Amino acid sequence: MTGTLVLAGTPIGDTADAPPRLARELESADVVAAEDTRRLRRLTQALGVQTTGRVVSYFEGNEAARTPELVEALAGGARVLLVTDAGMPSVSDPGYRLVAAAVEKDIKVTAVPGPSAVLTALALSGLPVDRFCFEGFLPRKAGERLSRLREVAEERRTMVYFEAPHRLDDTLAAMAEVFGDTRRAAVCRELTKTYEEVRRGPLGELAAWAAEGVRGEITVVVEGAPAKGAGELDAGELVRRVRVREEAGERRKEAIAAVAAEAGIPKRDVFDAVVAAKNAAHNAP
Repeated sequence: MTGTLVLAGTPIGDTADAPPRLARELESADVVAAEDTRRLRRLTQALGVQTTGRVVSYFEGNEAARTPELVEALAGGARVLLVTDAGMPSVSDPGYRLVAAAVEKDIKVTAVPGPSAVLTALALSGLPVDRFCFEGFLPRKAGERLSRLREVAEERRTMVYFEAPHRLDDTLAAMAEVFGDTRRAAVCRELTKTYEEVRRGPLGELAAWAAEGVRGEITVVVEGAPAKGAGELDAGELVRRVRVREEAGERRKEAIAAVAAEAGIPKRDVFDAVVAAKNAAHNAP
């Protein structure tokens, strides 16, 4: 009989949030694959449990090489527990390769639900939660970051991102440029930890705040694009939408047609707005 792969959610900050089942799985697993074995040791000490199975590292650097070894153990009947530093494995963390390989071999995969920075930040943001999407980490390079943001410039669902603290100011500035500096957002810092902070406001204001420097683990929640019908988009917003599409590679004619269709207005109205903005920029001192 084949074994079972168990994906276990771990606390994102406060170890008291660990689900009771996590302790039982840690004690009974034949193999514990951990993103960081040192953090695993601190977690088991905090929970007052001891692993009896073999402990191996499983992180981005060795994920591809170690997956076959773990699949072999599963095929031999082992119960393999996968834990990452915080949150659910495979969600912006190691795990996807192992899950895919186990599914391909028809090996049972189950989970120990646990804390999630994505859902916690979403709930605390004060932004709509009925529909949302998780976008993970944005690219580090400025040009690639802007391109990725332009792809979702008209996304109607609330968006959730992870970001490193030293890149937060650049990311928020890029979001303000693409989404508009009045788009609502929330920066959630150090969730469930002693210095937890949730700062809410327009992207422009949040970018200015982050420029002073921010520390800790960061989750950013951004409001989706507003649903606006005919006559509800001002000229500035029409021009901004055309510019975003042009920067993403569309020709101006195609961009104007697409924006007009989205807004439910004649293409001539969008064209006139673009021309007026161009003339105003040309005549500016």
